[in-house]
Amino acid sequence: MRKGIVQLVAIGVVIGVVLTLVAVLFQWLPTSASEEFDRIQGIFWLATWISIAIFSLVTAVVVFSVWKWRVSDDDDADGPPIHGHTGLEILWTAVPAVLVIVIGVVSAVVLARNGQAGPRPLEVTAIGQQFTWRFEYPDSEVTTGELVLPVGREARFTMRALDVLHSFWVPEFGQKMDAVPGISTTILVTPKRTGDFRVVCTELCGLGHATMRARARVVSEQEFEAWLEERRT
Repeated sequence: MRKGIVQLVAIGVVIGVVLTLVAVLFQWLPTSASEEFDRIQGIFWLATWISIAIFSLVTAVVVFSVWKWRVSDDDDADGPPIHGHTGLEILWTAVPAVLVIVIGVVSAVVLARNGQAGPRPLEVTAIGQQFTWRFEYPDSEVTTGELVLPVGREARFTMRALDVLHSFWVPEFGQKMDAVPGISTTILVTPKRTGDFRVVCTELCGLGHATMRARARVVSEQEFEAWLEERRT
């Protein structure tokens, strides 16, 4: 009995190590460039580690069972009747329920934090129109086709669409929001590193959907103020 448990655990550990290497060695998500995306990636990795643990356990039991209790091809005998194990059934129902609740609670907390604006966020209006983006800075009366944000400062995006449904997404920011004709939607982004990025429309909006891109830059606060002043003049 003890030998079988050791073998079962060994199989599970091997499967878990292989899956962990696959999860860690390959880059599945863009490199985060916002505080909001850091929180989202936390949920992603929480769900990933839970999935690896469950998959390793289930697969180890299946592999061990096939290996230890396989029968020959000419064995047509019925196996002995086995009554269900009530305690085990309760366990494999309760554990997934608890894990789902944990993921749900953590996701709700992150969703709430990512949607909670600070006292004075930078206001930006993102306007989608076939097949281009336009960005307005209401406080500075600046309109541009290029998105520029200061690093470390929270920005609140108000989404508008002038024709059909569009969707605003910068992969490295992690936040995505639809721009819906007739209503305004909002998201918050707090860039944490400077660099050049790409604004992408992720809703099929017509023949030119694939070309609906815009440049996004995250710069220092001083560079941002100088850029605003240059655009104003």
